[in-house]
Amino acid sequence: MLNIIICGAPGCGKGTQSDLIVEKYKLKHLSTGDLLRKEIANKSELGQVAESFISKGNLVPDEMIINILAKNIEAFGNDINGIILDGFPRTLAQAEVLETMMSKNSKEINVLVDLSVKKEELIDRLLKRGQTSGRSDDNMETITKRLEVYEKQTAPVSKFYQNLDKYAAINGMGSIDEIFGRISTVLDSKL
Repeated sequence: MLNIIICGAPGCGKGTQSDLIVEKYKLKHLSTGDLLRKEIANKSELGQVAESFISKGNLVPDEMIINILAKNIEAFGNDINGIILDGFPRTLAQAEVLETMMSKNSKEINVLVDLSVKKEELIDRLLKRGQTSGRSDDNMETITKRLEVYEKQTAPVSKFYQNLDKYAAINGMGSIDEIFGRISTVLDSKL
């Protein structure tokens, strides 16, 4: 079983690369962003609370994310090739809870794949995405805030997985295929 985390700053290509990973390795994909956007679109109570954080560029509280994720992981059962977590964990507390949750289910995270992209490129990608996707959080003010929050709260997650010897830094610059080739080399070594 291959259980991976894909992370990187907003706009680094996590979603694009996750789709390719899911296709090649037949993993179940859990994107906390997608799960939250679904709740927001459904105007659920959870979605309304989440929207109040996301619209300001802030992270949704740990407990809310962990509950959503645990429910979805359990729904997959054990008859799968593994999972890819996209957008989680975003804080050190989430990483610690994830490790505990996985070990309770006799599973483990094999590797955290960290996509690294230059800040100017991230901003450019996000502004372009905002023009084509209509996502309300892809505007300059919110992008700046999201990048600041990422650096402050999410960067320690990388250190956590480095200390567990489950970390792979990936150059996120280049073509989609070039980046996927780098990721595949790492994932193939974990099989």
